Amino acid sequence: MRIFGVIVAALLAFCAAAHAQAYPTRVIRAVVGFPAGSGGDVVARFYADQLAKISGQTVIVEDKPGMISSAGADMVAKSPPDGYTILITPMTSSHAANVFNFKKLPYDPIKDFSPVATLHKSYFILMVRPEAPWKNVAELTAAMRQKGSKASYGYGSPPALAAAEFYKARAGLQAVGIPYKTSMASLSEMFSGELDFQFIDATAGMPLIDGGKLRGLAITTAQRASGVDIPPMAEAANIPEFDIAPIWAVFLPAGVPAPIVAQLESWFAEIMKSDATRQFLANSHGAAFPGGAKHLADLIPQEIKKWGELAKLAKIEPQ
Repeated sequence: MRIFGVIVAALLAFCAAAHAQAYPTRVIRAVVGFPAGSGGDVVARFYADQLAKISGQTVIVEDKPGMISSAGADMVAKSPPDGYTILITPMTSSHAANVFNFKKLPYDPIKDFSPVATLHKSYFILMVRPEAPWKNVAELTAAMRQKGSKASYGYGSPPALAAAEFYKARAGLQAVGIPYKTSMASLSEMFSGELDFQFIDATAGMPLIDGGKLRGLAITTAQRASGVDIPPMAEAANIPEFDIAPIWAVFLPAGVPAPIVAQLESWFAEIMKSDATRQFLANSHGAAFPGGAKHLADLIPQEIKKWGELAKLAKIEPQ
């Protein structure tokens, strides 16, 4: 019986290895929890295109907006563990912040996924309409204190909500948060002045600043960002501990054969070294943050702890 068990184990290992060697033999589906045309969709499509080039297989992007990026994660968690459905996501939202933004997620952020790789870090920009009288964060803060609970802001993701609530808590503001599916969905209210301010991700926000449609007052990283003449909140708002920089990553459903995970991990490592990726991140104001499956697996509990503390500080109530 012992010999039979060894033979069976060897056959299973051989089959898994053979399957991985043939992978991929059909279209790969890359799921992202944001609508088409959004900043998150742009990010996912770039990495999907790069994966298609390096794997030699077609990679299609499927947008699954909802639950502040968690609808896409849920879809992948419940997909067959065959390596043909991957999740490209700001794991800071889908696997950490949303643990505290919702009373109960439909998936376990640790048990229901196979980590593959980290990609890059992004940041958000505190923005107001260009004709607003507030030229810096100090002036905005003073005005929002005067408006009290009549002040308002929009948000379309967990980091944007956390950034705004953290700012409110530290500055002593009472502004009311208005949720949107994405930050872009709030633009008409931003332009009209119905919303006083908003934290918008840099990928979508910088074109608005460059086009003169919104004014950027501060970014959410702890230090100044390369190539951006906008101060960090730590400096502009005098909040030294302000550091909100979402991490993008790749996941598979739990149970995908290890050789397939390793193959995708290797491909994304190559993608992160490419000139195309360096140029994309420079244009989208992201900072490369490459790492493998173990690195990502170790990050998840760390990010959950960090965002638990941030949610408590910002007094975020789960929906």
